[in-house]
This record gives sequence, C-alpha cells and structure tokens, in this order.
Amino acid sequence: ADGVITPPISVSSAIEGLRILKPELRTVPIVLVILLGLFTIQQFGTAIIGKLFGPVMLVFFTMLAVLGVQFLMKDFSILRAFNPYYALHMLASEPGGFWLLGSIFLCSTGAEALYADMGHVGRPNIYVSWAFVKVCLVLNYLGQGAWLLQHLGQPLGDRNPFFAMIPAWGLLPAIGLCTLATIIASQALISGSFTLIIEALRLNFWPKVKILYPTDLRGQAYVPSLNWLLCAGCVGVVLYFRESSNMEAAYGLAITFTMLMTTVLLAFYLHLRQVSFVWIGLLVLVYFTIEGSFLAANLRKFPEGGYVSVLMSLLLLAVMVSWIQGGRLRDSFIKYVPLADWLPLLKELSADTSVAKYATHLVYLTDSKDPALVERGVTHSIFQKSPKRADVYYLIHVVTTDEPYTKEYHVDTVLPDDLVRIEFKLGFRVDHAINYMFRQVVTDLVKAKEIDITSRYNSLREQDVVGDFQFVLLNRTLPYAQSLSAWQRLVARLAGGLRWLGVTQQESFGLDNSSVTFENIPLLIPERPELALTRV
Repeated sequence: ADGVITPPISVSSAIEGLRILKPELRTVPIVLVILLGLFTIQQFGTAIIGKLFGPVMLVFFTMLAVLGVQFLMKDFSILRAFNPYYALHMLASEPGGFWLLGSIFLCSTGAEALYADMGHVGRPNIYVSWAFVKVCLVLNYLGQGAWLLQHLGQPLGDRNPFFAMIPAWGLLPAIGLCTLATIIASQALISGSFTLIIEALRLNFWPKVKILYPTDLRGQAYVPSLNWLLCAGCVGVVLYFRESSNMEAAYGLAITFTMLMTTVLLAFYLHLRQVSFVWIGLLVLVYFTIEGSFLAANLRKFPEGGYVSVLMSLLLLAVMVSWIQGGRLRDSFIKYVPLADWLPLLKELSADTSVAKYATHLVYLTDSKDPALVERGVTHSIFQKSPKRADVYYLIHVVTTDEPYTKEYHVDTVLPDDLVRIEFKLGFRVDHAINYMFRQVVTDLVKAKEIDITSRYNSLREQDVVGDFQFVLLNRTLPYAQSLSAWQRLVARLAGGLRWLGVTQQESFGLDNSSVTFENIPLLIPERPELALTRV
C-alpha cells in the first residue's frame, strides 16, 4: 500500500506548487506523465537515479534549511515549540486536540524513503545523511511555523506555507527541485517493493515471478509484473483522489500500519537475538504508545480515504494467505515413498538395453527434505509411465535459508554411477538459477572424478562428447473437486488463479527450453465408491 500511495502523493504535492503561478492549472495529466515515465524506465535500470540521489537530495535539503532559517530569523519565539509542555497543553485543553495528531502525522513521515531500498542508497550514506536530513527538516518546519505566526489571524485559503516561503523568482526552480526529489523518493519505494516481493517469493509467500537484473549491482532488481501492478495502482490513486490533500488520509494510515509492523518485526528480531524480554517489552510499550496514538487519530480519517489503504492491505493479505494455504493443500496430498525400495529397480532399468534410452543424464526436482524419501510422482514418472532409462539420475532439492546470501550445496551419491542427490542451500535473496548452479556442481563432481558425464555411445565417447542432460518437471495436479471440501476447493481455485501473476517452474529455475520435459502427475486418485459399476 505504501508503494502505491507514496509516489502519487509525493509527485502531486510538488506539481501542485505550480498553481501559485497558474491557479487554473490541471495537475493530474502532468502527474500521470511523470509516474508513467518513472515506471517505464525501471526495465532499463535505474542507475542514473541512484547517481542523482546524493546531489539532488543535498541541494533539496539545503534549500529546506535555508528557507526555514530565513523566516526563523524573523521570529525566534517559534523555538518554544521544542518545549513539550505546549504540545501536552494543547492535547489536554483544546477540544478535539488529540485528533490533531492525525493532521500533523505527515510531518513525521518521508525519511523512510532513505532506507526503503538499501541497494540504491547504501547503509553508509544513510548513516551520514540522517543527522543532516533531520536538522534541515526541523529548520524548515520552524520556518513554516514562524511564517504562520507572522500571518496569524489571516485566512490561509489555498496557500501552502512551504511554497509561500519561497521568493517569486525562485518558485519555478524550487518546484523543479521538489519534483526531482519526489521522483527519487518514489524510486526508493518502488525498488523497496521489488525487494520485499523477492524476499516473499523466496519464502514461498508469493507466486514465483520473473526477476530481472538490469545492472550488475547486487540489490538492484526489476520485477516486471509488480512494476506494472504498482503503475496501475498509482494511476488509479491519482485518478480517484486527484489532489494530494485527498490522499493524505490513505497515506497516513498506510504509514501508521507500516510503523506498527516495523515495531512488531523489530521485537521478533530482538527476541531472536536473545535480548532480554524486559528491554523488548519496554521498547514495544514506548513505540506502541506513540504509534498507537497516531493510529487512533488517523482512524478518524478512515471514511475520507483511509479505507483505500486498508483495502489494498487486505488484498495483499488475501493473495499471500491464498498462496500459502494452496501450497499447504497441495503438499498435504503429496505422498513420499522410501527411496531404498526403488534403488534395485532403478539400477536394473539403467542397465536394461531393451528399453530405449530417454537421456544420458535425467534430472528431477524434489521437495523431499529427507534424503531417504522421494515423491511418489517421481517414481511414477520413471517407472509407471513410459519407462525413462538414463545412465545417471539426479534428484535436486532446494532449501531456502533465513540468511540472505547463502550459496552452498551438498552431494549424496546414492548409487555410484546411477543416482546422485544434490541439495542446494540458497539464501532468500539469492537468485535460484538452478540450471547454472547444477552445471557448476557437475563440473566439480567431474573434477573430483565422482561422475562421468561423457556420452555412453562409443563413437561419441572416443571424442569426449558430453552426454545430454534432460530435466523432467512434474505438474502435480490436485484430485477431483468432488473429493475436496468447500474450503479446499476455494483455496485451490484462488491459488490456481494466482498463477497468472507468476512464472513457470522452468522460468523460475532458469532452465533451457531444449532440455526440459513437462509431465502432469496426479497427486492422488481418490476412491469413488458411489461410482462402482455392475457388470451385466
């Protein structure tokens, strides 16, 4: 939700400053052109935006500080705002003072764009820039407060204190600079959304989607399906709300939920780091008190647009729950059999020249975590369909670890010269390019003289020609709908419908079209006693 609302409200607020020069200006088309351009360039890489980040943000925040100091020098009484007494007094004495927290909440947001995407910004830059950004923002807010005190009692109308502080000669350059800054901030949110989806699909919380890396820099990825979904969402938000002021309720509620979730995740992280429950409880109490107050104040704006954030969050939740439950339903029907029971037959099949050779090297992907077990679908594919004779069989199992950049593998030679099991341990941020990794493992095994990959045909073997490798991908189909409960049928349909978001298993693992075979394997064929026939 944050990635859908932040770009529209940021760009709209900057472009609306042009109305000072031309009050009747229609800003929606301009905002749409900027957003469409921003999402279009994602596929070509965003290195240029990353390079602009430092200079543009330095000039932008320096401008904020200079504007603020200019008006602060005219009225130092605004410095009393640092005294928390006035805030507490307003909350306690003013009717409805508590609800003003919802109005000033946006002053506490925006800095998250700095660290939304580490790949473009970088941790050292954040450490260095944080103090500078904080000082510049506070000075600008003090300047806006001083400007308001100078115009106390006057109707504000459509005037924005921020743009009102800018001299007429500098208004157009300032708006251009603000627009550049909002584009860069929006880029951080977009790239951060890519990172979140990549981590979610590595943890199997999201359908597998195509991931591209337009540049050689680690952490700068591009997810086409998500990019255009975000684009459609941003365009929809602009067309629905039209003005940045109308988006504030949705934006505020989205940021509040983001803050609360960050606190919850931080508490879990500290627990994993074995931090004392006392310190964790104290942290949660302090932050939940602050963020809970903002949430209560922002919930008042739910009918004014806050419902948009809630609906988008519920939609994302529905996608993840449907995908997870659909996977669990599928896994519940998968039957595993002891691998040892099939080894003698596998060895005989490999040596049986009366069966036409299917491939020199035959590779299956397995979900079995136990090396002693294998899916019944694999044995069904090898023996019970058209028998698949090969010189060497491979079982590949992929484990996604909690560490982001783990790249390890383990090899078990189950049957010398006949069956090899390879287990990849990959971090949740590592691209699962199994085709490339499998080749690397095979090369290592050949160097260690653990396997022989040369062709078994005499004429080709004399020339050291490498034998062919064939991957068999199994599409495990669920049983007949009649054997499922109503809830299971719903979950199965939702999970099946979500597959259009993702890519095929072949694309996910980076497998070559010429070396892949697809097979449909029933997970379970249930008994149907009500359909028993009588011979006449």
